[in-house]
Order: sequence, then structure tokens, then C-alpha cells
Amino acid sequence: MEFEALDTESADALVRDSWRELIKPKRLEVDEKSLTPTYGKFFGEPFERGYGTTIGNALRRVLLSSLQGASIVALRVKGVLHEFSTVPGVTEDVTDIVLNLKEVRVKLHDGAPEETARIQAKGPREITAGDIQAGPRVEILNPHQHIATLAKDAELDVELVIRMGRGYVPAERNKRETDPVGTIPIDAIFSPITKVNF
Repeated sequence: MEFEALDTESADALVRDSWRELIKPKRLEVDEKSLTPTYGKFFGEPFERGYGTTIGNALRRVLLSSLQGASIVALRVKGVLHEFSTVPGVTEDVTDIVLNLKEVRVKLHDGAPEETARIQAKGPREITAGDIQAGPRVEILNPHQHIATLAKDAELDVELVIRMGRGYVPAERNKRETDPVGTIPIDAIFSPITKVNF
């Protein structure tokens, strides 16, 4: 923003007077009744005309793209070389398993930049995110998320790579040269916030 003023004192006075008359929020509140482990409603009011949308959009962008979080970034399925394969006795193909794993929300504790986890199961049964075996620094936030369904005598052995990051990272950027053959990188949504309305 540029403006001309006769002198520095006049410019300072113009800015000071403009900000003084601007309507600023008097309170920021949380709606206690709406709080759940995954949802919250917050209020800030009043705003200068047109500023609610400006500030709401800025907050939305920051919450969705700039917060650090953890996500599954790659996996290896025993006996599978690529994501277009199937696993004998598993209802879902590997592509469906990958899509289901993208929905799993994880949290890394103690500043761990990367952890590995595992799913080892025999059928018949349904596998959920709660079946992920991980160390004490990994917390599964949605343990009821469906991953796969195993028929009788079916086995599934999956190794997962979990990393810290920010925003959205496509599968191509999660691939590493040092990854063993059969590693399937997946899109990662690191932000702990998945939806923001204002």
C-alpha cells in the first residue's frame, strides 16, 4: 500500500487514526457445547464490514495447509510389487487398501520425524486402523477406520512408513531412492485439520 503525505508526522497520524476507528473483535470464544475430540466451533466478533471473509479465509488457508502433522507416506505389502496387485483372500485390492490407509489419522509423539508400523493379520476378519501395531510414539486417532477384509485362511502383512510433514504431499514426492523394491508411496495429508468453514 502506498500513500502520499506532507510529512512523516501526518502519515503516522493518518495510520493511527485509521486503525483507531477500525472495528476490532472484542472477544474470541469457543462454543463449549459443540466440542468433540474432532470438532470445535469458535467465534470472533465484531469485525469491520468485509473483514470477516478476509480473516476467515486467511485462517482457513493456514489451518489446512500450514499446520504440521503426521501421515502414512508409504507401505510395503508382503508378496506385492505394485499397487495394482491383489492379495489372495483379501476382498480389497491393493489400490483400495491404499485409499483406506490415506484416511487413517496418526500422531507422532516426542518429536519423532519418522516411524514404522505394521499390520499382521489372519482371516477371517475385518482389519481396522486399530490393528496397526506401532511403537509408543505412534498414536492412531481413528482406530475404527476400515482398511481391509480377510477371508478364511487369508493373511495380510503390511509395513507402514509414517512421517511428519506439512500440508498435502503427492505420492511422487514421498518416494525415496533408498526405498526397497515393492515400496508403494502414497499421497499424504499431514494437516491435523481436514475441514474448515467460516
